[in-house]
Amino acid sequence: MADIQNPSVFDAGKPLPEQFSRYFIGQAYLNPLTKTGGPIANVTFSPGCRNNWHVHHKGGQILLVTGGRGWYQEWGKAPQSLKPGDVVNIAPEVKHWHGAASDSWFSHLAVEIPAEGSSNEWLEPVDDEQYAKLEEASK
Repeated sequence: MADIQNPSVFDAGKPLPEQFSRYFIGQAYLNPLTKTGGPIANVTFSPGCRNNWHVHHKGGQILLVTGGRGWYQEWGKAPQSLKPGDVVNIAPEVKHWHGAASDSWFSHLAVEIPAEGSSNEWLEPVDDEQYAKLEEASK
């Protein structure tokens, strides 16, 4: 892991375990920061890495951007560029994805909002063609 260019003040952690990595294109790293209360983890994405479209049922999520440049997009809406200091509040039941810009490492704290019966539903990938179009449109 010596080649990680971690842009966060938090350790990048370890490569995602298979239970999560199968829902990502590219390499991401996970560093769980809390064990009690609502789970908080630092997630670091290598350039171009992104997760699949997904939905947080019942609980939602908050992203606190700590380093690099990345993307966030809700289904049916334009993607938004992310930079350190940005905060994204993701309401329950909103289909979305997030990840790194093609030329930048990217880190955020993922804050899971606890709720009884909460779950994540992983959906289709953000394929290379979709991703290339948003990257090109941003230039």
